[in-house]
Amino acid sequence: MIKSTPRFIKTALMMASFGFITTNAFCNGTITGTIDTNMPKYKGDAVVYLSGVKGPVVHEHKTIEQQSLTFVPKVTTIPVGSSIVFTNNDKLNSGITSYSPAKKFNVDKLDSGVSKRLTFDKSGVVQLLSKPHAEMTGWVIVTNNQYAAVTEHDGKFTIPNVPAGTYEISAWSEKLKPQGKRIVKVSEGKTAPVVLKMAI
Repeated sequence: MIKSTPRFIKTALMMASFGFITTNAFCNGTITGTIDTNMPKYKGDAVVYLSGVKGPVVHEHKTIEQQSLTFVPKVTTIPVGSSIVFTNNDKLNSGITSYSPAKKFNVDKLDSGVSKRLTFDKSGVVQLLSKPHAEMTGWVIVTNNQYAAVTEHDGKFTIPNVPAGTYEISAWSEKLKPQGKRIVKVSEGKTAPVVLKMAI
């Protein structure tokens, strides 16, 4: 009986720890929604994001590939302080440039099969351009926190694991602009539905 006590204690601690983690996970909520616009073809590739969320920013590391002379994905969102690896999968050499105030840079030469990592330390909209290929364009939307999402082609989006609270929710789009201010209330363990109106 005495020999089995340490194992019992370890099991009890593991169960307690698991319960703590599970409880924390259910303390947050989820936001789901869609873009409402009279221009349905522009519903996709919008970035929906929250303002006023307190707490530490969780950095993310994503990849944007150059493939068939396009940026894939065309629109990416990351929280401030995160990094992106740019990879050239085309057979042609390329270069990536941005003149945007949020991140000005010039990767003058990106050979075929080569990658380059860049960190984005300022929030804002960053337009990606390619010097030798004028038809190439992409976007990186750097938000003040990790609570953001890129919409699907039908305008739907999901922002998971949001702390309970009341926040302003807005959206960026290459073609559309948000119509008015929208507030969303997130409750523990609940899903908050949102419809964001946008127009040209």
